[in-house]
Amino acid sequence: MNMTNVKQPFIERHIIMTPGPVEVHPNVLKAMQSPIIGQFDEKFLSLMDETMEMTREIFQTKNHWAYPIVGTARAGIEALLSATLEPGDKAYVPIFGRFGHLIAEIAKRTKANVHTSEIPLGEVYSFETLKKEIDASNPKVVAIVHGESSTGMMQPLKALGKYCQKQGIILIVDAVATIGGTDFKMDEWGIDGAITGSQKCLAAPAGMALISYNKKIESIINAREKYDQGLDPNSINDRMISSNYLDLSQLQAYWSPKRLNHHTEATSMLYAVHEALRLTLEEGLDKSIKRHTLNMNALSEGLKAMGLHAFGDKTNHLPTIKCFYIPKGIDSVAFRQKLVNDYHIEIAPGFGPLKDNVWRIGALGYSSRKQNVLILLNAIESLLLYYGASINTGKAFLAANKVYKK
Repeated sequence: MNMTNVKQPFIERHIIMTPGPVEVHPNVLKAMQSPIIGQFDEKFLSLMDETMEMTREIFQTKNHWAYPIVGTARAGIEALLSATLEPGDKAYVPIFGRFGHLIAEIAKRTKANVHTSEIPLGEVYSFETLKKEIDASNPKVVAIVHGESSTGMMQPLKALGKYCQKQGIILIVDAVATIGGTDFKMDEWGIDGAITGSQKCLAAPAGMALISYNKKIESIINAREKYDQGLDPNSINDRMISSNYLDLSQLQAYWSPKRLNHHTEATSMLYAVHEALRLTLEEGLDKSIKRHTLNMNALSEGLKAMGLHAFGDKTNHLPTIKCFYIPKGIDSVAFRQKLVNDYHIEIAPGFGPLKDNVWRIGALGYSSRKQNVLILLNAIESLLLYYGASINTGKAFLAANKVYKK
């Protein structure tokens, strides 16, 4: 290829109704255009401190440690598990979808003794089942998904958190698809460590994992503290965290008054996260949660009125992401591609056994807007008719508007 002929790409705006990434708020994009300054500039350090304070509010916690890590949400999960689990430690991971499997995979890489259980897709765990597995496996850490975006299910956590707290067990929660879009009370529910991603309900680009953890986890991190020899030649620790890049003992030193020179911060991404958090708190966390619930309810009622059926346990659906069965005779790949080509709208396929059976449709962050819901419903209805599906016509828009009028 003659690179002198390569032109700047023109990317047209899409309506992104997937489980993530989502449409980025215009103010967040504007913030990312701010000039680059040094990561130890006083103005930048103030942005870091403000980001920590706003992260605490979003997680509904009084934990001191609440900050973003450069990397997607998976980096946050790996950082917390690598910090808390050492070779031979016992961990329990309940699986009810793809991302439970991911947590188990990451936990096993710490060389911990990982116990898993699995229930059918579309279900969530009862507290009694979780308690039975915990009592039988006696883990140091329980790690679980809150909102399983592969199935559209949301796991109740309050009873689990209280029980783990009572038993002295560390509870780590993947709240990637939920924080900012549904209630998540970290302190009240007894959660020790939690993770979310910048590209979901916060409506920033992918690239930052926001984490928080309490003093129980901090004490483990401090006992494993190890700095690079180039920074501290006397820093030696046989228990050091296996990952250097995701070493929370160094990362928390970077986010502390020490300002340890662990990495070069992704400056523009911090601008983005700072603005995304500010916008969420400006809207009000409660209002953000209500907006997500309202738009998903309107979307769901519209699709149901059209004749589509939701997947899974109806009492535990996520208010941010829901799976719907693909109508009989519809080629999912061709349908989604035409949705992009003709309408510039994106929805997502299912994972694993659900790949050819469901669509995963999200209404998160800045994508969670009434106009997006109504445009998507009209687009899906017209394309299903184009492909000859048997659906109820003219009802989806009315059903969605009925929800909004309430």
